[in-house]
Amino acid sequence: MSRNAESTAFRSALEVIRAVEPRVADAIGAELTDQRESLKLIASENYASPATLLAMGNWFSDKYAEGTVGRRFYAGCQNVDTVEALAAEHARELFGAAHAYVQPHSGIDANLVAFWAVLADRVESPALKKAQVRQVNDLTEADWFALRRELGNQRMLGMSLDAGGHLTHGFRPNISGKMFDQRSYGTDPATGLIDYDRVAEAAREFKPLILVGGYSAYPRKVNFRILREIADSVGATFMVDMAHFAGLVAGKVFTGDFDPVPHAHIVTTTTHKSLRGPRGGMVLCQPELADQVDRGCPMVLGGPLPHVMAAKAVALAEARRPDFADYAQRIVDNAQALAEGLLSRGAKLVTGGTDNHLVLIDVSGYGLTGRQAEQALLDSGIVTNRNSVPQDPNGAWYTSGIRIGTPALTTRGLGTAEMDQTAELIHTVLTQTTAGANADGTPSKAKYTLDPGLADKVARQATDLLATYPLYPGIDLS
Repeated sequence: MSRNAESTAFRSALEVIRAVEPRVADAIGAELTDQRESLKLIASENYASPATLLAMGNWFSDKYAEGTVGRRFYAGCQNVDTVEALAAEHARELFGAAHAYVQPHSGIDANLVAFWAVLADRVESPALKKAQVRQVNDLTEADWFALRRELGNQRMLGMSLDAGGHLTHGFRPNISGKMFDQRSYGTDPATGLIDYDRVAEAAREFKPLILVGGYSAYPRKVNFRILREIADSVGATFMVDMAHFAGLVAGKVFTGDFDPVPHAHIVTTTTHKSLRGPRGGMVLCQPELADQVDRGCPMVLGGPLPHVMAAKAVALAEARRPDFADYAQRIVDNAQALAEGLLSRGAKLVTGGTDNHLVLIDVSGYGLTGRQAEQALLDSGIVTNRNSVPQDPNGAWYTSGIRIGTPALTTRGLGTAEMDQTAELIHTVLTQTTAGANADGTPSKAKYTLDPGLADKVARQATDLLATYPLYPGIDLS
């Protein structure tokens, strides 16, 4: 698409919106301005292409399409079949997967589809076979009661939250924690790295139905071959949530033991983050789980979102281009340069560095909580998110860490030299921020002091740094 065509398309869209609700049009325009002017370092965010963004705003939004390709509960879904089949085809080819399911609306939806596919395969199907019936509606009341009890009495083992795991991996505040009896494996207290021997020991002791690999805040590679061996040794289904690092798998930065697709029974992911697509989810699996996964709607999901599946197809097609592999490698190069820049200035990093797209700063070395650091950086035009560190004394709300990632800035074209400059800006803000006190004089975990003049200066420096790397240069909304 030419730059003139991009500008025309987005200006026209905003004019249509403005005619109905101008405040929404204003907010959309303001969001583009904010993203253009700030250093976006949130590891789970990126910038989708104009083609991907436009693919979400179309007539597919008006379609109900429960079911799967060729097996819908609504008539008139032939065009939805086309885009869903294309998205699944691109996903299979991109990741070398036997089967792809592209309907999940989000990462949690993808995980729920995976969990229930495993439960259906490992618990429900044997119960139906034992009762000699075809489907759950044919069970007697007594057999149905027994099956429901058994479905709710299964175990899951995954990475602990403070070590970098995710809320959707069986933790109590999330629905997954209400579904499973969950236990966690952590990391070595001295190194912050996964201790596979301890994972194996935990698996032997706990005997989970599902062993979960994957993370949202672990800055190192994971050996999925070893985790699969552990799962096999205890008869567990091995599931990997690669939402954060899917782009590194797609771009062939993570291969062999570090590519989860050949090793896991089932893999989930989001389609944004490092994959640089629309907000949504996806499930990849081995053939034996395909039928169960395809029952995600109506088992877990409501009606699929055909307009988002269309955007997934576009983004996955983009990821199959040769230049995506270069992009994925630059994500890691930039993350490592950012880590080195912070370390050289005295910052404390969890695990001492990174192998992937993210860096986790322990800001207690600056005398701050994660919440104080997050807000001070935001005041200075640097967008991050607070995050727990292993054995975090401040808990999951205030935290002691800041998670930063490079997918978005890499999309804009920034390189390793700019990552060092970014490290300098971050370090400047954190060293000049002072923790505040509560009214009674006790230390506050939220209040802080930062000279507004310094914050404004850093924000200008951030904007200047980004000026050479314009965001969506082909889109002019003026």
